[in-house]
Amino acid sequence: MSFARRLLMMLVLMLLAGCDNMRDDLIPSGKDKRPDIVLGSVGPQVGQIAPDFTLDDTLYTPHTLSTELGSVRAVVLYFNMWCPICDTHANHMRQHIVPDFPDVRFFLIDYVSGSVPLSRSNQIASGYSDFTVLVPTIDGFIKRYQATMGTTVVIDASGQVVRMNEDYLDGNKLRATLDALP
Repeated sequence: MSFARRLLMMLVLMLLAGCDNMRDDLIPSGKDKRPDIVLGSVGPQVGQIAPDFTLDDTLYTPHTLSTELGSVRAVVLYFNMWCPICDTHANHMRQHIVPDFPDVRFFLIDYVSGSVPLSRSNQIASGYSDFTVLVPTIDGFIKRYQATMGTTVVIDASGQVVRMNEDYLDGNKLRATLDALP
């Protein structure tokens, strides 16, 4: 084996050795290692009470979760970053889900722009001026909801998370969740 090849092999092994407890990453156990959920506790997981928040939309109108829940069956949060995948999901939601659920409040959460003016610009450029876009300008909101691109959260009228960490794929799971609401 050549010196360059041995050096490369040693470098790869050193990198892998630095990955603490990586065995589960390479050979997943299939076990859910998240902590058990205490029903009724505040948190982002299914069965927990959603953390309350107040966020401005792109017109600087504040929206508070607990207030929004007072007049609808549920609130849906879709975490958006203005990429083609998010555009496909949000557009599908807007055309095929939103019209069938007038008693549910839908929000796009722009978690990448970081400011209301930039978010407003992205909203208009992407053609979503008819959708309410909320803008988290502090890091705590995203961390509290443990959300990433495409995460869809459904919070029922009691404030309970009925769906969390579900990527929006084709809308079928979202539709089934909303259909099952009381």
